[in-house]
Amino acid sequence: MRVLGIETSCDDTAAAVWQDGAVEASVVSSQADLHAEYGGVVPELASRNHQRLIVPVVQRALSEASVHAEALDAVAVTHGPGLPGSLMVGLSFAKAFARGLDVPLVGVNHLEGHVHSVDLEPPVPPRPFLCLVVSGGHTELVQVGEGFRYEVLGRTRDDAAGEAFDKVAQLFGLGYPGGPAIDRHAEQGDPQFHDFPRSRLDDFDFSFSGLKTSVLYYLRDRSDADRERLLDAHRADLCASVRAAVVDVLVDALRRALRARDVAHVAVVGGVAANALLRRRVEALGAAQNVGVSVPPLAYCMDNAAMIAQAGAKRLGAGHRSDATLGIDPSLQL
Repeated sequence: MRVLGIETSCDDTAAAVWQDGAVEASVVSSQADLHAEYGGVVPELASRNHQRLIVPVVQRALSEASVHAEALDAVAVTHGPGLPGSLMVGLSFAKAFARGLDVPLVGVNHLEGHVHSVDLEPPVPPRPFLCLVVSGGHTELVQVGEGFRYEVLGRTRDDAAGEAFDKVAQLFGLGYPGGPAIDRHAEQGDPQFHDFPRSRLDDFDFSFSGLKTSVLYYLRDRSDADRERLLDAHRADLCASVRAAVVDVLVDALRRALRARDVAHVAVVGGVAANALLRRRVEALGAAQNVGVSVPPLAYCMDNAAMIAQAGAKRLGAGHRSDATLGIDPSLQL
């Protein structure tokens, strides 16, 4: 089965071709440079650029896979969650493309795509497993079962981990996207430079707004000159301290969930799964607890269409397909 995947949930226009357990092509066109001057994604600009890019990105994916559109067996597309305008571009194109080819259309939950991104390359984690979904807009801890069974154990009550990184990066003068910039600087810094707060809730929910506010106050209570001197001398140390605070909270939740659940495997997916410290800490947790660990390759941590094509192929194989009434759902949950 050969499936075209389309992903336009935020600011990356992506298309991929998946056939019988392998990625034949995966193309991602990033808009990061476009949005950098605004310090974050501008929804109207994102949707306009998806309209401009969707056709050439799909054409490039088909070309890299060396297949004609007529060889496709289905079209899978993200229909939520995400930015409404961005989602609408991808879904509208996918509907028309599937209709023109007379092949099934399969709507895919963006979060489900991330969860299944650990299956894109072997070894495939055994079910059930605990999955930490950490991206720019989402932080959730999920128990993944066979088929499409998900039990959400906890989610963020305010800012997601990726949002916290992006907002703190602005305070540190690092621009957008903030998460990768903080990670790069943190590798050269001292994580014990400052003890930023860790919000540990009674259940498996998360909260990162307090960390963001703490950084804001830490910098605001200084004169402009003192703040500049601090950032010039200790930007890497501050990045390392913030990164350590976020990762401590995430890994602590995974550790507690392992004690509460009978699973032998954990996974971390989403854009923040590219964070170097998080990857190291989860690997160490797996070794200490004697459980398996899965983290996707860096290319599949970020938003991509390969994960959408694969999830769509799985759903189609289980008899799921969408009709022409499929709509976007910006707040879609697992």
